[in-house]
Amino acid sequence: MILRKENDMSFFDMIQSFDTSVLEFIQNTFKCSFLDPIMAFFSYMGEMGLFWIAVGIVFIIFKKTRSMGVMMLVAMAIGFLIGEIGIKNLINRPRPFMVNIDYSTRPSELNPGSGLNIAIPSGSSFPSGHSCSSLAAATVMLIKDKRFGIPALVIALLIVFSRLYNYVHYPSDVLCGMLLGVICAVVVVLVFKKTGLDNRLSPQKVKEG
Repeated sequence: MILRKENDMSFFDMIQSFDTSVLEFIQNTFKCSFLDPIMAFFSYMGEMGLFWIAVGIVFIIFKKTRSMGVMMLVAMAIGFLIGEIGIKNLINRPRPFMVNIDYSTRPSELNPGSGLNIAIPSGSSFPSGHSCSSLAAATVMLIKDKRFGIPALVIALLIVFSRLYNYVHYPSDVLCGMLLGVICAVVVVLVFKKTGLDNRLSPQKVKEG
């Protein structure tokens, strides 16, 4: 039993070490005054999923894209319940800037008090809510209509990267958040198709002949 516990601890230590190394690589390689406001913008863009919620509501207004909008909101809601309400409170992982105290001494024009480019986020680190909501929305769009899906995926990935750049999430946080978002999106799309809700919300024209 003791050996098993030690092996488990070493496994999590290995993940923590990998996460920290990737974050430091990003800080040392990409961080600069030019990218700081851009990455802050994308982080705020994904805040509480409001950008994606707004996009979903716009889609709901039009009959042709109504089912896509509803599926986006449902997938995001499921991801929120599982990730934010469930897993985050269960794991309660501290954010990287809270663990690496030295980070708060680094210069930041946008938020000098904390060393962060953005306002200090609330809640714990695992999984990333920004990553979950962004990938849930983008995956639904990618499945339903690639014309919307491809640009959405690019924006989603920039939001995800901004969370690493801004030092508020570990790589494993965003990867698991992304995975959760994709799973929620795929399940919702399949359920909507299986139950016929997809076609009822946005009826498809039947080609004659």
